[in-house]
Amino acid sequence: MVSAAHLATSIEAIIFDVDGVLTDGGLYRSDDGQETKRFHAMDGLGMKMLADAGITIGIITGRTSEVVRHRCGELNIEHLYQGQHDKLNAFEDLCSKLNLEPSAFAYMGDDIIDMPVMRRVGLALTVPDACAEISAIAHWTSTRRGGNGAAREACELLLKAKGLYGQAVKRFMV
Repeated sequence: MVSAAHLATSIEAIIFDVDGVLTDGGLYRSDDGQETKRFHAMDGLGMKMLADAGITIGIITGRTSEVVRHRCGELNIEHLYQGQHDKLNAFEDLCSKLNLEPSAFAYMGDDIIDMPVMRRVGLALTVPDACAEISAIAHWTSTRRGGNGAAREACELLLKAKGLYGQAVKRFMV
């Protein structure tokens, strides 16, 4: 079997699911019904490191959330697909927009809705508490859970496999 690190060498773009990957999967509402989400700062910095290294980042999520739109704005993620119950259509649109083959993508998901895309990409990533069907098809599983640094681990996997990690962290060294 080919290692995830080897597969990562040919990845040019990564797509993240939101609930259960960039968050802990919990659905939180304030007293007035407003949705809130908790994101991990390490994940955000990892995504910025990837973008600085020239790797494109996208988000495909089944839910629609102003909180997610705002977070993507903070991270300068321009490829955001919300309310996607058929994530494969969004994925095919992104392939077309970026003029990339499916094999040039990594995708990090945790639930059955992510399966069609994960079966098409060059590198399928997941979290330790993903559903059994996703765990079975993933090439790699983070050690950290969604919303707790899992996406950062995926970012580092790509950067290290491509030989870009040292350069990515060097800009933060004083």
